Order: sequence, then structure tokens, then C-alpha cells
Amino acid sequence: MVLPLDGHVHSQWSWDAVAGDMEATCARAVELGLPAVAFTEHVDHTRWLVAEGDLDARVRGERGPGTFTPGGLDVDGYLGALARCRDLFPDLHLVSGVELGEPHWHADAVTQVLAAGGFERVLGSLHSLPEGSAAAEPPELYRRRAAADVVRSYLVELADMIEQTAAFEVLAHIDYPVRHWPATAGPFEVGAFEEELRHALRTLAGSGRVLEVNTKGPMLPEVVRWWRDEGGRVVTFGSDAHEPFALGRRFGEAVAMVESYGFRAGRHPYDRWTLPA
Repeated sequence: MVLPLDGHVHSQWSWDAVAGDMEATCARAVELGLPAVAFTEHVDHTRWLVAEGDLDARVRGERGPGTFTPGGLDVDGYLGALARCRDLFPDLHLVSGVELGEPHWHADAVTQVLAAGGFERVLGSLHSLPEGSAAAEPPELYRRRAAADVVRSYLVELADMIEQTAAFEVLAHIDYPVRHWPATAGPFEVGAFEEELRHALRTLAGSGRVLEVNTKGPMLPEVVRWWRDEGGRVVTFGSDAHEPFALGRRFGEAVAMVESYGFRAGRHPYDRWTLPA
């Protein structure tokens, strides 16, 4: 099996990748036989409500009383490191990129970052929802709201994000809140959220953009099927690795799942996977 591009990877240039290492990740890709890697570093501007112990003390950002604002991306430093890795690993196809958090809330700041980098891959992510005077990620939201309400509100906001900004091309981890689904809420049943998921997928398909199959979370096959049903034509794969050993995790499983719904690889390993006409 020829593995696809890992299109969602973080290195030391992301504020939360405390074990990230771009050069070591490239070496790991060579070891795995992975043909291509996209380093999509975090670009987050949202101020989050956080509880004690929610964040690793080593992450970069501005801490306030019960809040946290992630540190910015050093674009020049990141691009310089990427250029060095391209020299060190000439047979590995390396793609520049960013992961934009809540880009519809931060249009001006996002525009400045994109203009500075000339990035080849731009992911759009929703990591949080408005909560009082700030925003909150799923772990905090689940402490404040019913679990099902969190997921439904997330999917509504996700569709709004897709409609309100064209800054990104690939939608990352549509199942992000499921990673943190509380055990006290019982087993997660994807069918309970089919209507909301289909709406978000239909909105994404209508915009002509791409769905990421993220292998860090639960990797729900129903979502890929609904993506196809709602007109989605293109998928990418992303491990969401924040350290070298997590690169390409579960890619064999993901490839088999996507192929079962008719999506096929392109001519080159770093191409997107498409649904044949």
C-alpha cells in the first residue's frame, strides 16, 4: 500500500506542540515510507476559558485569570525550518501550511498571516464555541452544557464558519468534540447527530472545498458516507500529529475506509483523493 500525504501535522512551530520536532518528523516519515507531509502549524487568535489543569504548562501563549490566548506563529522561523528540512530530505515531498482556528472570527488577523506565508495548504478548524465573554473548547463546554447540546451547537457553528469565510480550503476534524465526549453521557451515537452533520457536510460540499479524514479521533465511517451523499467529491488524510511518533497514525485503516466509499488516490501520493465521475 502506498500511503497518502499526511496533510495535518504540527511541529515545534505550533504553540501546543510541546514535543514537536520538524526534522524528527521528517525522519519518521522516511522510516514509515510516507511520501509527503504537510506541516500545518496552528494559527489561533481566540481567547479561551480554561480550568486549572486543562493546559500543559509548557504551551506558548498568554495566560489570564481563567483564560488563555495561544501564542502566534513565527512565520519566518517556520518557513526557514521547512526550507532546511527540504534540503535534508530531498526525496520527501514537504508542503507548507497552516491550521486556522475559528477563521470567521478573526478575518483581519488571518488575512495578515496568509499574506505573509504563501502557504500551500490551509486548513480551517473550529476548536471552540462562544461562552460568555470569551470562548471555550469541548472539555470546558461539557462541564457547562449537556453533551448533546455541545455537539449540536458545534456543528451549527461549523456550518456558519464554512459560509462566512473562504480563507481555508480543507475542513479539519469535523468530529473534534467527539474526542472529548464525556463517559458520563454514555456511548457516542453518531446517528443522533446525522441531520446536523449532513447540513455541515452539504454546506462544505456546496462551497467546493475538501473534507479531511482525521485519524486522531474516532474516525467515523458514517461521516465519509454522508459526505459522499451530500455531494462531497474530495478528501484528504490527516494524523493531527503533534509529535513525530504520531505521524501517519491509522492511515492504513483510513485508506481502506475511504476506498470502501469509492474515493480513489490521484496520480501522485501527495494528491487529494477524489470520487471518480
